[in-house]
Amino acid sequence: MNVLVLGSGGREHSLAWRLAQDPSVARLSVAPGNPGIEDEGLECIEVDACDPQAVLKIAQDGFDLVISGPEPPLVAGVADVLRENGISVFGPSKDGAQLEGSKAWMKELLVDAGVPTAQHRTFHSNELDEALTYLETIRSETGSQLSIIKTDGLAFGKGVTVTESLDEAREAVTSYLSGQAFGDAGTTCVIEEGMTGPEISLFAICDGKDATCIGVAQDHKRIGDGDTGLNTGGMGAYCPVPFVDDMMIKEIMDTCIAPTLNELRKRGIDYRGVLYAGLMLTPSGPKMIEYNIRFGDPECQILMMRLTGDLAITLKACADGELAKTLLAEDIHDQLGLTDYVAITVVMCAKGYPEDPQLGDVISRIDEANTVEGVKVFHAGTKRVGDHLVTSGGRVLNVTAIANSMEIARERAYEACAKINYAGKYYRRDIAYQALNSEDTHD
Repeated sequence: MNVLVLGSGGREHSLAWRLAQDPSVARLSVAPGNPGIEDEGLECIEVDACDPQAVLKIAQDGFDLVISGPEPPLVAGVADVLRENGISVFGPSKDGAQLEGSKAWMKELLVDAGVPTAQHRTFHSNELDEALTYLETIRSETGSQLSIIKTDGLAFGKGVTVTESLDEAREAVTSYLSGQAFGDAGTTCVIEEGMTGPEISLFAICDGKDATCIGVAQDHKRIGDGDTGLNTGGMGAYCPVPFVDDMMIKEIMDTCIAPTLNELRKRGIDYRGVLYAGLMLTPSGPKMIEYNIRFGDPECQILMMRLTGDLAITLKACADGELAKTLLAEDIHDQLGLTDYVAITVVMCAKGYPEDPQLGDVISRIDEANTVEGVKVFHAGTKRVGDHLVTSGGRVLNVTAIANSMEIARERAYEACAKINYAGKYYRRDIAYQALNSEDTHD
């Protein structure tokens, strides 16, 4: 099988690294890729992954399966053009991509599907006064002093304001609806009640009819230790989550994933790809926060470290609407599963991230970090300038480790982080604290 992965970050590096281990894969390329992927000995093809015709031209060079790592190509309709030309794609069409491309549309679908979610309302740029009034109304109705404000469109993990300050909430709504904060992506916003409970991420792969869970993780969005400071695209993650058992996974699949797929089908949407469910485990049960349409970043990195079986065969089956057949494959080596190991990833950032990251700093000693037992370093925001590897994004590297216990995996990850050098390197020192402290986990 010839496989093309779209994207250039740590998620795509981990996908490519994992797919390269599949016996079914004869050729593996990444477009546009990154220096870490090149270091794996894999082909990187320069292309605008959000240009459907440009991607089609590459895919027609003998590729049997295209996997989109990030969401923008899917929102841009890349999957539609490829499928129209007979190429299998793991990733939803443009209409299905609205699950992430429009939070307002996603919330409407959740309500219609009967999926448990937060009380909320959607507001547009001409409804500022109504939105500001609702901020106070929802606090009064729910008794929660927490306000959640989200951009409708894509904001790369940064379009969410979570605050107990009513003044800060008003400021966020005003800046979103005016277009000041996120341009057109924010001129429609969703205001939600503040729910309580631990957050988890469940990853289901779908073929339009059937779905199966391939893992549950918990990530860390805030920039600072103890979940303080600004929201980011993700500072680290770990899996499995110790307080999520098989019974809870089945409950989420039955009450959230299955109804969502049913509602998508009712709307004529054949959803083939990842359903990344962001959930809050509230006192009244799991409630959906939001869906994403791709593997999480950095959650994908830890999933790829734990998955067994032939990933390419399974994703191709999803793309072709034949997931159930593959899950019952006679060859046990092809069946997708998870090892008993635990995994953790620590995101190493550039100085000033997320507001104003310092770029262009020379990176060294990644090779040394990769010698730590159980560690794999994935490139997230790097590029080559002459003979040097330098920082090119706010999130620079994903230092990922696997072990028999979370304590050992965490020690390995932080040992590797300490070996890597670049000016102003920054990373949180408390990733997976929930798994190591039962009191924090259940706050």
